[in-house]
Amino acid sequence: MERLKRHFFTKNAFTVSKNILGKFLVRKLPNGKTLRGKIVEVEAYPGPEDRASHAQGMKRTKRNQAEYLMGGHVYIYLVYGMYWDFNIVTGPADHPQCFLIRAIEPENNSNIPQTNGPGKLCRYFALDKSLYGEDVTISKKIWFEDGKEKVLPKNIVATARIGIDYAGPHWARRKLRFYIKDNKAVSKP
Repeated sequence: MERLKRHFFTKNAFTVSKNILGKFLVRKLPNGKTLRGKIVEVEAYPGPEDRASHAQGMKRTKRNQAEYLMGGHVYIYLVYGMYWDFNIVTGPADHPQCFLIRAIEPENNSNIPQTNGPGKLCRYFALDKSLYGEDVTISKKIWFEDGKEKVLPKNIVATARIGIDYAGPHWARRKLRFYIKDNKAVSKP
């Protein structure tokens, strides 16, 4: 399979989020083992106007610095002091936007209970702050590949994102969560 190149990630978060469905995350672990899985669920965070974004209003902090990089970089952070959330930056540099990977169907389908949620998939793929800012277009630790499957628009479900009521009704209700219809690995809200 072919590695996804920079141009794939430099489009807006909305477009990249839908296009990443059906692609594969590849993680090379320090022990040499390689894990692979198909991306089946994501959420888009389209930029500083998004009240659920860590870069709302162009806020820049030590935590969200990676969001300001060019598309194709890892933005990973800890939530609730115990779970990692794995995001990939999209768009041009200095226009913070990204997508969160919510669920992956691992190559070995028996591991779905370990990858059907953001925190669980981070544990399974050993994703943590050591990958913060990593460039997935050139990294030897983590990258994305194009699979043979093309997910047709009719098979992409769009719903509201999960757990962002704090962003107000407009942003909480926007259909920025995308998943592959009828896929057994999609998380359960």
